[in-house]
Amino acid sequence: MKANSLFLNQPKSFWANVRTISQHVGYTLRQNAQIKVPNINEMCSAMRDLGLDSSHIASEPGIPTEFGELLSAYYEYRAEALNNHVQHNLMNVSRAREVFTELKESLTPSCPIPMNKQKGEKKAEAYFTGIINMIIEAHAEGLPCDYDPRELTAITYNNTPLRTLARRVDGAFPSTINPIAIWEIKEYYYTTTFGSRVADGVYESLLDGMELEELREHEDIDVKHYLMVDDSNTWWRMGRSYLCRIIDMLHMGYIDEALFGYEVVEELPKIVQEWVQIARMRGC
Repeated sequence: MKANSLFLNQPKSFWANVRTISQHVGYTLRQNAQIKVPNINEMCSAMRDLGLDSSHIASEPGIPTEFGELLSAYYEYRAEALNNHVQHNLMNVSRAREVFTELKESLTPSCPIPMNKQKGEKKAEAYFTGIINMIIEAHAEGLPCDYDPRELTAITYNNTPLRTLARRVDGAFPSTINPIAIWEIKEYYYTTTFGSRVADGVYESLLDGMELEELREHEDIDVKHYLMVDDSNTWWRMGRSYLCRIIDMLHMGYIDEALFGYEVVEELPKIVQEWVQIARMRGC
């Protein structure tokens, strides 16, 4: 999923309002497990409850300002994207295993396919990561790829480090030194509770995105950044508020695309082909 251009390049204050209102009124509707769209009165009530001014949202009760209309449009878009698109792309472990097996049989990959961290009967290949690695290999036209970086991502100038990211990522193309693209993979098929480990996965990508934003703004160097997540139970049943945060992060410009579940099969081939074109232009 790419960002909706209508909501890109909004000032940080816009996202401060989105977050403040969302956390106060809630992200979801309990009665039908759908993403909530607060109306203008609810937005203003949230501000008043927090001791904040609401005149920038509505000039009169129920009469939105231009800013209030933009907030409403964003909340409606976020809910529509999650309720009607993301929800239906997220896979469970059985579906992921099926897709993984089909790709492995058809592609006969040589790329690394890691095992999950489970024990006993649940121990198996990391299906979502395997799907992603196989698709990248199949469309990279023989170019190298670091499927399991064991070092920090570094951007160089004159063969010396210019920026080094704070944490290791899950993948880099073609390598962690001056990459064209980096990505994070969050697959949680066996999670029974939405704990801090899962939540931290979202914030890790936010940190990467903020560092890449600084690089882009101060050095005019663009590294593409992707977040790929899966498991319908973890993300939809237990973690819908964090899906909202991912959509927010996408539109704040901290990730180039967010791919949810089966969407990697549909969209990742085109994305990898874009990387290959950039690599060819760079003479890789």
